Amino acid sequence: MLIHPLPDPIAFSLGPLHVRWYGLMYLLAFIQFIWVGRIRIKQPHIAAAGWKKEDIDDMLFYGVLGVVIGGRLGQVFFYDPAYYFSHPAEIIAVWKGGMSFHGGFIGVMIAMAWWGRKSGRKLMDIMDFIAPMVPLGYAAGRLGNFINGELPGRVVSDPSLPWAMIWPNVDSLPRHPSPIYQMLVDGILLFIILWLFSRKPRPRMAVAGMFSLLYGCARFFTEYFRVPDYNVTFGGITISAGQMLSAPMIVLGIVLLIIAYRNPRRYAGAGDAPPAKALTGKSTP
Repeated sequence: MLIHPLPDPIAFSLGPLHVRWYGLMYLLAFIQFIWVGRIRIKQPHIAAAGWKKEDIDDMLFYGVLGVVIGGRLGQVFFYDPAYYFSHPAEIIAVWKGGMSFHGGFIGVMIAMAWWGRKSGRKLMDIMDFIAPMVPLGYAAGRLGNFINGELPGRVVSDPSLPWAMIWPNVDSLPRHPSPIYQMLVDGILLFIILWLFSRKPRPRMAVAGMFSLLYGCARFFTEYFRVPDYNVTFGGITISAGQMLSAPMIVLGIVLLIIAYRNPRRYAGAGDAPPAKALTGKSTP
C-alpha cells in the first residue's frame, strides 16, 4: 500500500521569498499554453484563420487574470463561502491552494471576451482555438493539488488495490489518489482526444463544445473517487458539488455541438466557409 509523501509545499526559498510547488504548477500550465499554442498555429486551418504567436502572448496575459481571479472567486462562492466571508484575508491567499476550475473557466471566458473586443475576434473562435491548450494546464494544477495533499480520495472498497494510498494528513485509511485520477483523465486523456479532434477544420463552436462536453463527463466520473466538498440532492439523487458544477458544462457542450453541426459551413475563425487552403492545400483564387 502506498503512503502519500506529503512533500514540503515550498519548493525552494530565495531569502524571504518562498516559492511553492503549487505556484510552480501554475507557471508550468502557462508555459505549456504558449508551447502548445505555438504548435497549434502551425496547423494549416489555424494558420489560414490568421492566428499568430503574438495572439497567444496577448491571450495569456488576459487568461492569467481570468484563471487567477475567476478560479479564486469560484472557490470562494462555489465551495466555501461561509469560511471565506468569516476570514476575508484568506480570499487572496492563493498560494495556499484552493482554485476552482469552474470559476476559472468562467473567468477565462470573460477575459477572452474582453480580449476579443480589442482584437476583433469572435468569442467562440477564440474558445475553439484555446480549448486544446487548456487540459494540460488543468493536469498541472491537479498535480499541484496532490503535492499539497489536497482533494483526498474516498476510502477504497478493496484495500488490496495496488495504488490505494494512505493520506497521513487525513487518517490511516487507504484512499483513491483522486488528484492523480483527475490529472490523468480530466487532463491528459482529454488533451489527447481534443488535440486529435481539433487537428482538422471543424465547424465554429465544435471544438469548444467538445471540450465542454468531454471535460464535464470526465469530471463527473472522476468525482466519484474524490471526497466531496459537499453534496447536493436533486430529485432524490445525491451528487457532489463538482458533479453539480460539471452538469451545466455537459449541457453546454451538447448545445454547442448541435449548433455547430447544424451550420457545418461555418468554420471556426474562417467566416462562413472552410478555409480552402487548409482543406485543399491550394490558395483561393
